[in-house]
Amino acid sequence: MEGVRPGGGPPAGGPGSGSGSGSGSFSSLFPPGLHGIYGECRRLYPDQPNPLQVTAILKYWLGGPDPLDYVSMYRNLGNPALNVPEHWHYVSFGLSDLYGDNRVHEFTGTDGPSGFGFELTFRLKRETGESAPPTWPAELMQGLARYVFQSENTFCSGDHVSRHSPLDNSESRIQHMLLTEDPQMQPVQTPFGVVTFLQIVGVCTEELHAAQQWNGQGILELLRTVPVAGGPWLITDMRRGETIFEIDPHLQERVDKGIETDGSDLSGVSAKCAWDDLSRPPEDDEDSRSICIGTQPRRLSGKDTEQIRETLRRGLEINSKPVLPPINAQRQNGLNLDRAPSRKDSLESESSAAIIPHELIRTRQLESVHLKFNQESGALIPLCLRGRLLHGRHFTYKSVTGDTAITFVSTGVEGAFATEEHPYAAHGPWLQILLTEEFVERMLEDLEDLNSPEEFKLPKEYSWPEKKLKVSILPDAVFDNPLH
Repeated sequence: MEGVRPGGGPPAGGPGSGSGSGSGSFSSLFPPGLHGIYGECRRLYPDQPNPLQVTAILKYWLGGPDPLDYVSMYRNLGNPALNVPEHWHYVSFGLSDLYGDNRVHEFTGTDGPSGFGFELTFRLKRETGESAPPTWPAELMQGLARYVFQSENTFCSGDHVSRHSPLDNSESRIQHMLLTEDPQMQPVQTPFGVVTFLQIVGVCTEELHAAQQWNGQGILELLRTVPVAGGPWLITDMRRGETIFEIDPHLQERVDKGIETDGSDLSGVSAKCAWDDLSRPPEDDEDSRSICIGTQPRRLSGKDTEQIRETLRRGLEINSKPVLPPINAQRQNGLNLDRAPSRKDSLESESSAAIIPHELIRTRQLESVHLKFNQESGALIPLCLRGRLLHGRHFTYKSVTGDTAITFVSTGVEGAFATEEHPYAAHGPWLQILLTEEFVERMLEDLEDLNSPEEFKLPKEYSWPEKKLKVSILPDAVFDNPLH
């Protein structure tokens, strides 16, 4: 799948080829987009014209599985004055447009982003006596690149990606990732657009949860203040055995204050969830999730789909796209890349004939509803209530097993079809629930044990009879069965 070699790269030369790299004739030997990125690498590492590279043996545009043509690996001496240790610096080639001939990316001009507009970097602390960089970060970067290519979701600084296993497949506590601007690499203008550099930062589970409950940028700033947890250049140390909160307990207070002041930037997740309308019998032919024309089930219309996507996007003022969700949805090479849907996702039925036109589906007010979540998505309900609704925002669960969507909204959220008079409203399989601040506070008290989900047994049920609302936390197997 991949090969490791010094220098080399593109046909007839490459980014690691050192001879004549400054000449115009050499620059014509390999693609201009790649040449622009390599120029930035040469600026940082003029003494390393032939870095080790991991290269895709069969290029993506020839049918290979790896979107990144190359990952260059440099030795960075750090900065002792800033307490920055020596480390390995990895740089990807392929998320941006390297060729400009539409073989991988559509050429859209020089003024906008090149390809997806960014390349990935990663800084890994060099172990004593280590003479060559480990190659596992290159596969990690390939996994992230596959996600971007398949979903067309781009990354932004502050985004988080949950993996749920050590990044290097060891016993390390570093099992998840945040993304931020690379501290040394500057944006590059290429003939095919602008390329920025996003750095992967390895974090512990507790740090990932803090980023979800607050925001990624805030946690990155805290990591920068702790030298052994990243320091100013956010270098990943796979041997780090303590979280930043164990190293400095006062940092948890800063996170708690940030959540109270700012709320959460996480506006939605892909999840194992479902809902039932308890105000009508389940066999009712007009059940909001089973409207039929002939034998075709009612699916989310294109207009519904786009509105849910916008619901998931809206509320992220720092990022222009949804944060990568933590719920177990799609697994690619060890990465749980769960996310709000992108423009290539199929929220709609695969058959357009199964979609009922939007204008034929009326919005229904429901009297009583039953919400169902698996344990992992249920554990995010307190975040939804405290970090989103109490700050006047919204939070959406989009089912990974069907067309169902559940959006919680607070009073005053624009565009909601749930109202204080009718707090439960459904448009086809999309349910909206409006919760007042007073009821949110009560729910937080009643749902307190969700903050420690490992301590209770499933199934678990919560009920507010006077509000005609019931919430159940159920085993995953319930949602894997289409007849749940």
